[in-house]
Amino acid sequence: MILRRFPLGGSPWPTVDPFLFIAYHLDDYPEGGENLGPDPALLRDHLIGQDFGNPAGWNMYHGEVVPGFPAHPHRGFETVTYVRRGICDHADSLGAAARFGRGDTQWLTAGGGIVHSEMFPLLEREKKNPLELFQIWLNLPAADKYADPHFRIFWSEETPKRTQVSESGARAELVVIAGAIGDEEPLDPPPSSWASRPNSDVAIWHLELEEGASIELPTARLASEGTRRIAYFFEGEEVRIGEEVLRSGEGAELDPSAPVVIRAEEGGASLIILQGKPIGEPVAHYGPFVMNDDEGLRRAFTDYQRTRFGGWPWSSEAPVHDREGRFARYPDGRIERRD
Repeated sequence: MILRRFPLGGSPWPTVDPFLFIAYHLDDYPEGGENLGPDPALLRDHLIGQDFGNPAGWNMYHGEVVPGFPAHPHRGFETVTYVRRGICDHADSLGAAARFGRGDTQWLTAGGGIVHSEMFPLLEREKKNPLELFQIWLNLPAADKYADPHFRIFWSEETPKRTQVSESGARAELVVIAGAIGDEEPLDPPPSSWASRPNSDVAIWHLELEEGASIELPTARLASEGTRRIAYFFEGEEVRIGEEVLRSGEGAELDPSAPVVIRAEEGGASLIILQGKPIGEPVAHYGPFVMNDDEGLRRAFTDYQRTRFGGWPWSSEAPVHDREGRFARYPDGRIERRD
């Protein structure tokens, strides 16, 4: 059952406690050059350093040579970055680095403070480099605002997926980034995450439906304690949610107290589902910092100016990695490789 509807409009999309923000990036990047960026001749109509909403169909964002977001600080919350298509290069003040994408997720607890960069290298030289990603900001309760920063990659190959095939053969797949569904248990979130608490009821699901496919979302475990559930319908023509129709470019708050069947009626459909029990604390948000009050924000700015949250160990504000496969290098020196 749909409790309310809202237009998605431009990114970021509206959300509810415990979430702060969900940004959707869809960029049809051209072929890459030797420096992993677009041909400089293509940048004439881009406002370098502040390139958003470009009519070319792709953005440099704050990048100058390679698109993306050079070094910037965070404190007091988490970022969950799910890359559906394309590649993201991560580097941070802990000395960690990663190249992830093609269904991978990065979960970063900023906690007491971290500086990181997120760049989008154009690895393909002979064809386009489309990028599609979601970045979700998940709040931290006051008790964990100053937790140790933590960085984790959920590789696509290891991320649980729930699949349902209809009698006609139409396939529905639900990617479990957070929040169990049926027998599918998610990978462990970082230790200080709100999602790591058993009473948070946090779920982050990506749902892909072929035409005629359907899947049931169960009753939220803590629906009686205030859990809220939001659906973002970002790709497709229309889906049926129970007996109601949701059209492309719409979001909806769903009743979490009863199971609901989502079905693709005309063509395929893709949705993001966010669910969680509210933290229920005051939120003071300014730029890259999310605290509980103005004093917390002032302290965040002062601490960052004084310490730079550990400094920046990279030679560039916008580092990109060599032409290699996906990998993660953690602060303790441990390395994971994929591809």
